[in-house]
Amino acid sequence: MLNNQVVVLTGGAGLVGKAFIEAIAQNSGVAIIADISLEKGQQAKASLPESLQDNIDVIELDITNKESIVQQIQFLHEKYGRIDALVNNAYPRNKNYGRHFFDVEYEDFNENVALHLGGYFNVSKHFTKFFVEQGHGNIINISSIYGLVAPRFHIYEGTKMTVPVEYAVIKSGLNHLTEYMAAYLKDKNIRVNTLTLGGILDGQPESFLKNYREECLNKGMLNPEDIVGSMVYLLSEQSKYVNGQNIIVDDGFSI
Repeated sequence: MLNNQVVVLTGGAGLVGKAFIEAIAQNSGVAIIADISLEKGQQAKASLPESLQDNIDVIELDITNKESIVQQIQFLHEKYGRIDALVNNAYPRNKNYGRHFFDVEYEDFNENVALHLGGYFNVSKHFTKFFVEQGHGNIINISSIYGLVAPRFHIYEGTKMTVPVEYAVIKSGLNHLTEYMAAYLKDKNIRVNTLTLGGILDGQPESFLKNYREECLNKGMLNPEDIVGSMVYLLSEQSKYVNGQNIIVDDGFSI
């Protein structure tokens, strides 16, 4: 479905990132793992099927650093002659991230919002400048159900888990950043959409999984392969007139 599209995916070395990268390569796209750690990016590539290796590349990218972004855009342009899409999937956070509300310090709140939401703004701005000059482009922001609805704190009872306040603020802000950019880029042949995901299985406690399942309609927590089809759709020509939208894949958690 992607027909040699060059797709840059930030945070491509993570759990969801690798699934996205594999799906892009399987659909004949050129999947670029853009990660702040070149070593982790290379390890992620090596872990994927050998048959897809020729369709996967790795770059070192810091979404909070203008020089890093501009340098890698130039590198990819020179190497491939085009960049068709950016998928914002990175998950930057500081060492104090994940604390409960009353334990979050002002400085940590600001830093985490700046790293994540600010980073998405930063990388999107510079890629968009390139897309305007190129004459086309596509941006997909990976968001969360907690950018749509208030946290359901009761499902975390009996665990050490919580929904960080920064996370909820970041993801709700990201949803509106998508709409802002889509409207701002009218008549530029650049699409901007959000893909909002429900919870992804990653070794969570059984009690949490049970509580979470009760909020859903069929399955509960999702596997990475459950979400990649929607991402491929948003990258493909099948969605060429889908713009400024939020595609939700959460097994009904948010209704």
